[in-house]
Amino acid sequence: MGPTLILRLGICQKPLKSLFHRGSSALFTLKTPLCESLQLPLSARFLCTRDNNPHPGGRQTDRRIGGQTDGQARVRNSTIRYTEEEDWRDEVKGRGKSPTLRQKPSFPRSVFAAGTAKRTAEIMSRKAALVSRDQREKEPTKREEKMQPPDRPLSAAEWRKLKESYGNIPQFDIMMMNVMLNSETELDITKSLLTFVATERGTLSYELLLRYLTLCERYGHDAEMFDVYDIMRGSFPSLDTGACSLFIKLFTRTARWREALTVLQDIKKVITPSPRNYGCIISAAMVNGDLTTAWALYDELIEKGLSPHQETWGSMFKAVGKTKEENGEKTEAISQSEHQERLLGILLYMRNNQIYPKHSLACTISAWFESLTGQNWTGSWTSISPKGTCRCCGAELESTQLTDEEYQQLKDRVFTDIIHGQDVFKKTTPEELQKFMLFMKKKPAFHVVIDGLNVANINSDKRKQSEALLAVVSELNRQGLTVLVLGRKHMLTPSVSWARHHMDLILKKAHCFFTENISEDDPFLLYATLNSGKSCKFVTRDLMRDHKACLTDMSTRRLFFKWQRGHQLVLSGPVNVGKKVRFQHIFSYDTIVQTSGDSWHLPYDDTEDRCTHEVPQQWLCLTKKH
Repeated sequence: MGPTLILRLGICQKPLKSLFHRGSSALFTLKTPLCESLQLPLSARFLCTRDNNPHPGGRQTDRRIGGQTDGQARVRNSTIRYTEEEDWRDEVKGRGKSPTLRQKPSFPRSVFAAGTAKRTAEIMSRKAALVSRDQREKEPTKREEKMQPPDRPLSAAEWRKLKESYGNIPQFDIMMMNVMLNSETELDITKSLLTFVATERGTLSYELLLRYLTLCERYGHDAEMFDVYDIMRGSFPSLDTGACSLFIKLFTRTARWREALTVLQDIKKVITPSPRNYGCIISAAMVNGDLTTAWALYDELIEKGLSPHQETWGSMFKAVGKTKEENGEKTEAISQSEHQERLLGILLYMRNNQIYPKHSLACTISAWFESLTGQNWTGSWTSISPKGTCRCCGAELESTQLTDEEYQQLKDRVFTDIIHGQDVFKKTTPEELQKFMLFMKKKPAFHVVIDGLNVANINSDKRKQSEALLAVVSELNRQGLTVLVLGRKHMLTPSVSWARHHMDLILKKAHCFFTENISEDDPFLLYATLNSGKSCKFVTRDLMRDHKACLTDMSTRRLFFKWQRGHQLVLSGPVNVGKKVRFQHIFSYDTIVQTSGDSWHLPYDDTEDRCTHEVPQQWLCLTKKH
């Protein structure tokens, strides 16, 4: 260690917005490898300032936190024709007990099956816009593309010559640091750049230090990060969320992990820390055997309404280090039995919030169950049969049918939030809604409610709209089902798309209600289905995402999605005259984490293509042998 270096660090006149208002002395003594590496004479004094330009050669630090009883109608489920794919094998060949072997059975087509839906134009355009923005932020500028970092540490004179070769461009140091950040430049070369900047300017800017900090964090130079931490804490009255998050990551992967608690407390003075901030410290506490701190922070995270990252759950299910009690320290540490109960509570949290663990987390959970001494848990990858039974243990999973209480809750909320709602006049008129309610009172309970216009548009040939609708109505009518067709008044006007003789037949085979052409028919569809009893189904390709979003509370949204998966009929492709009308398979079981005491069943994500309206098709079966 070289001699002590006296540094005078000033604060810039135009700092970034401060997060932590904390006074600091402008003069301090520091003895660190970073300061020694700058190779400045003992008399050297330089100011650490924030640049006046908030975007010097790179993007500004992101301040955002990252971080069913009415019992009226019964649908004859067996008579509604589904796709031929519903003939599943009752056994999966090669099914093994080891959780390391995942089965890939073929599943019946369903609009709710993970990976079925293609990216819609809206989602694709939104994603493309985000990618374009990220590329603009992350890709180097044209000047940076031309830059090449040196292959050895340079002296100040050599750096000056290199800068001149690039035309003395502004923010040369920031741009060069960005290049080094993306090219895994050796640390000594990076330090020589800092030495040059300190010598030439007498200052190291906040932006430059932040990029150097990022480089150290990315390539594991922890000792250097500690030096930067000391400099920035002593030099600047405030640190932004990006720097604080990096410091939390730094401390939590070292023996100094408790110091991250101080940074977390500073963040909490101004904003709510991110789930990632909490997760890093929780993971560190678990690894170091401090269960009390880990669970206290986890409870705080949940109380603030934040959703933990799956990596955080993974660290909590993994084996912990020696607890304080095992180390002989006096503490009110959480016992292992209580720790186990809390971990099971995480699975219930996933259930209540309809969260699906990723495959990596499912592996960790399986390993944790199997590690429990004397409990004889076994984990197996499996799938569920069309009848709703586990192919591994034979247990019957929960049904998508709602209880009487849940069904009434859903009916009430759909009527209040979707049918009436704040924008009721955009969907219909009070007179039309009242007319429809009187219509429903006079009619019998329906087995199936059809979104007429949606079904008619199943074919690309718009000249066959009425023909397609008639084919679907005729098939359901042939099965002896009471059908309601919801349409719009223009469908009654003879045209190329709507043949009069087709519509006359539809009116004979089904009950019909036609709204005004400007009305929205989905609310009528939901009202009619829910008011026809728990067994009534509805036919549409619309996934009802906008309407589900209108529901004001999360619990009702989950009930809506559960009811929807068990009651929505979706046509399997175009409807052709002379060919059978087939519908996609409706799963009878609920896709959520569930337990019977001696068994757990966890649906898990094994694909990156699952959309929010889809559910996983792969399961982890955990059984306890007696």
